[in-house]
Amino acid sequence: MCHASILVLAALSVSAQTRRETTLTNIDGAAALKQLMDGNERFTKGEEKNPDRDKAARAKTATSQRPMAIVLSCSDSRVAPEILFDAGVGDLFVVRVAGNTLTLEGQASMEYAVAVLGCPLVIVLGHESCGAVDAGIQAYKDNATFPGRIDSLLDSIEPAVAIASAKGPVTMEHAIDENVAYATQSVKMAGTILSKAVAEGKLTVVGGVYHLDSGKVEILDAN
Repeated sequence: MCHASILVLAALSVSAQTRRETTLTNIDGAAALKQLMDGNERFTKGEEKNPDRDKAARAKTATSQRPMAIVLSCSDSRVAPEILFDAGVGDLFVVRVAGNTLTLEGQASMEYAVAVLGCPLVIVLGHESCGAVDAGIQAYKDNATFPGRIDSLLDSIEPAVAIASAKGPVTMEHAIDENVAYATQSVKMAGTILSKAVAEGKLTVVGGVYHLDSGKVEILDAN
């Protein structure tokens, strides 16, 4: 290959990376959510096509990151955001904790992603058959206790169970939905960085539930 051709290919490579970084940096919450949902639709159909998971993708993101969204998800092994949204390396800033609750550490992580990385979207992602929510129901209804630090985790889930209980008999489905809604509202009102970004229209916060059998993410709330 001649020297001129090598220079042209290098320029095209740099240009493509610049376009990608600009797109992710300037994208708004609605567009980011659409990209995630488009990816989820591909996943449910078994038509995943994201190319940004190979050696070249690792090289592109080795010195910087421009994630399009923050995902607050459960630690459940069946709920892997990068997979179920058909996302590539560097696309998602993921915070995971059992029960997808907002912890102080999780809030700090999100604040970094918003203030420094410019993420325009947060999606709080719950899922069917969540063991943490089930334990929260037991703790609320039966005063059940659990070993180690698990009880402290459930302190963040029980308020959502209480809300579900006030609306009628507590079912797993309703408790999961209310837990997502509770965490979503918590993110919107958290601290000054997140709440200010929401108020200024720079940050969209939505809640969703992942259905284990179908692979589909159902959006519950958007601002």
